[in-house]
Amino acid sequence: MSKNLYVTALEPQSGMSVVTLGIMEFLVRNLERVAFFRPIINVSRHADGIDKILHLISTHYDLKLSYEQMYAFTFDEAQNLISEDKTGQLVEGILTKYKALESEHDFVLCLGTDFESDSSAFEFELNADIANNLRCPILMIANGYEGSVDGMLKTCKFAIEAFEDKGSSVLAMILNRTPVHLQENISAFLLDSLREKVELIYSIPHDESLEMLTMAEIVAALDGEVIYGQGQLSRLATRFVVAAMNLQNYLPTLADDDLVITPADRLDIILGTMAAYRSTNMPNIAGMVLTGYLQPEKTLQDLLEGAEGLVPIVKVEDDTFSTASKIKAIRNYITPESTRKIATALGLFEANVDTTALRKRIIRFSSLYTSPKMFEFGLIKRARTNKQVIVLPEGEEERILRAAEILIHRDAVKIILLGRSKAILKKIVDYGLSLTGIEIIDPIQSEHFEDYAATYYELRRHKGITPDNARDVMSGVNHFGTMMVYKGHADGMVSGSVHSTLQTVRPALEFVKTKPGSTIMSGVFFMCLEDRVLAYADCAVNPRPTAEQLAEIAIETSKTARLFGINPLVAMLSYSSGSSGKGEEVDKVKKATEIAHKLAPELMLEGPIQYDAAVDATVAKTKMPESSVAGKATVFIFPDLNTGNNTYKAVQRSAGAVAIGPIMQGLNKPVNDLSRGCLIPDIVNTVAITAIQAQAEKGLM
Repeated sequence: MSKNLYVTALEPQSGMSVVTLGIMEFLVRNLERVAFFRPIINVSRHADGIDKILHLISTHYDLKLSYEQMYAFTFDEAQNLISEDKTGQLVEGILTKYKALESEHDFVLCLGTDFESDSSAFEFELNADIANNLRCPILMIANGYEGSVDGMLKTCKFAIEAFEDKGSSVLAMILNRTPVHLQENISAFLLDSLREKVELIYSIPHDESLEMLTMAEIVAALDGEVIYGQGQLSRLATRFVVAAMNLQNYLPTLADDDLVITPADRLDIILGTMAAYRSTNMPNIAGMVLTGYLQPEKTLQDLLEGAEGLVPIVKVEDDTFSTASKIKAIRNYITPESTRKIATALGLFEANVDTTALRKRIIRFSSLYTSPKMFEFGLIKRARTNKQVIVLPEGEEERILRAAEILIHRDAVKIILLGRSKAILKKIVDYGLSLTGIEIIDPIQSEHFEDYAATYYELRRHKGITPDNARDVMSGVNHFGTMMVYKGHADGMVSGSVHSTLQTVRPALEFVKTKPGSTIMSGVFFMCLEDRVLAYADCAVNPRPTAEQLAEIAIETSKTARLFGINPLVAMLSYSSGSSGKGEEVDKVKKATEIAHKLAPELMLEGPIQYDAAVDATVAKTKMPESSVAGKATVFIFPDLNTGNNTYKAVQRSAGAVAIGPIMQGLNKPVNDLSRGCLIPDIVNTVAITAIQAQAEKGLM
C-alpha cells in the first residue's frame, strides 16, 4: 500500500492548485488522517512570505498541522545548500520533516516546486531527486495551454524517461489547462502514444474564470481600504477599466465583471457607475477602486452609508496610473476565501479525471473503508453521473442560494429556485454569487400555476377543497414544488431550512403518496461517525409504528442503505436482546422481526437487540454470540419516534457525528426535509442524495 504521492509540474503556470485540490478532495474522503507536505517552498516573490498553495490546502481542509510542519526549506535555502555542496543536509532535512508527518498520518500528499525560478531544468532535477528519496510514486502535471500536440508529447515523454532514470515511477499524468478545441482528443492521443509508460492520462480544460481576480485579492495587493461591500469581496473581476473620460462616453464601455478605476474626486463617474449598477439594463460590475490622496466627498460618504446592495468600493492612496499598473501585475492564486474558484476547480477535476481509477492506483482499493468523508464525496460523484432537476422552494434563503452555487459549480444537479424572482435576483447580486443557468420560478407567475391548482383540486376535492382553496394552497412554495415533482417538471424536492417538517412533507403525503408496496413514509438519518456511516430509522415521521410498519421501515431502510453504499446489517432495537426480556414493546419488535424475515428472507436482520449488543463486538459475544448481525450492525431500526429522535440527536451532539437527513423513504418520488438549523454542507449533501434517489426511482443506477 502506498502511503504517499508526489505531485510535480513540468513548467510554470501548470495549474497545480486545481490538481492538488482535486487529489486532496478524494484523499480526505477516503482516509481519516491525511497530511500535506511541500519539501521546498518558493516565497521570495510573495510579500507576505506565505506559500499560497500550502495556505490554501491547510486552510480549506482544516489540517491540524502548523505551517512549519508542512515544509522543509525555502527555495533560496535549498539553492544555498546545493551550491555549498551540502545536498546531504538538504535531503536529511526533508526526510526528517516528512517522516514526522508519515508517522502520524495514513497518507502524505507531497507537492513539488512552482517552477518560478530562472532554471526549470534545475527544478525538474530537484523534484525528481526528492520524489526518489521519499519513495513516492509521481503524478505529473503538464501545461497544455500553449504549444503543439507533438510538442506536448515530446515534453511528456522526455520527463517520464527522466523520472524513470532517477528510479521514480510515474503513476499518472494530467495535461492541465488544455485548450477546449484539443480537449476531446488529446487524452486519447497521449494515452495511445505513452501507453507503455503511463497507465492513466487525463486532460483538464482551461477555464478562464480561475484566472480572474477576486476583489479580496485586489484589495490585498493594493493594500486598499474597503469603504463599502466588505461582505462581497469574493466577486470576480474579468478586466479593469480606467474611467477618466466623460460619463456619457465611459458608460457604454462597461461590461459584466469589470473593475472600475477612477480618481476619488470624480463624483460624476462614481455616481454614474453606481446608478448603472443598480439598473437591470446595465452590466453587473465587480467593484470600484477610488484613487488618489483626496478623500471621498461627504456627499458620497453620506450616500454610501445609506445605500444597500452595492458592489465593493475600495480606496487607495496611489494615483490612477500606478494603481492600474499594480492590478495588472497581480499574480492570480486560488485562496481559501475564493469559494467559487475552489468549487469550479473541484468540478473541473472531478468531471475530467476518473478519481476511482486514480485512487486505486494510489492506494489499494481493498484498504479503503466506507468512511464518512468517502460517503459524502461519493454523493456528489454519483449525482453527477446522470444529472437530475431538483427544486428548492426556499429560493430566497441565503443558505439555499450558497448551497446552490456549490452544486452548480460541482456540476452535480440542475437547480430550480422558487420564490419572488426580483428578491432572489437581488440576493444573488448582493451576496456576489454566480448562479449561471439557474431557473427561478415565482409560483403565482408561473405558466403552470392554473394547471397545478386544477390538478390539486381534482386530487383533493374529496376532502372538501374548492377551486379557490386549491389556488391559495398552490401559491405556497412547498405545495408548488411538490406538484412540480408530481407532474415530472422536477425530479425531486428539498425544503425545510425555514419550514417545519410538517410543512415540507404534508404536500407529499397529500398527493405524491407512498409507492407500491409501501404503506407509510419514514425518515432515515445517515450518521457519519468518526470511522463509519450508519443508518438510523425512523427518527422523523412515525410516533408509534406498529409491528407491520416497523418491518416495512426495516426493509425500506435496508434498501436505502444499500443504495448509498452501506452494506445493510439490520438491528431491530429494543430494551432487551433476544429472549431475555418481556413486555408489550419487546413483543412488538419480535413480531416486526418475524414479519421482516418473511418479507425479505435474504436480509441480514436481528431483533430484538439492544444498541450496545448491536454495535460492540465484545458485548455481542456475551449477549448474542450466535448472531451474524450483533456487534457489526449498520442499520438501526428504533421502536418509536421518541427513542429514535432522541438517540440520533444524542449521538450527533455527544459523539460529534454528522447527521445527514432526514431522508424520506417510501414515497413515489423523492421529497426530502432539512433541519431548520442546517448548514450549507447539509443542504449540498441532501440535494445530492435526493438526486440519487431520483436516479434510482427512474432505474438509472
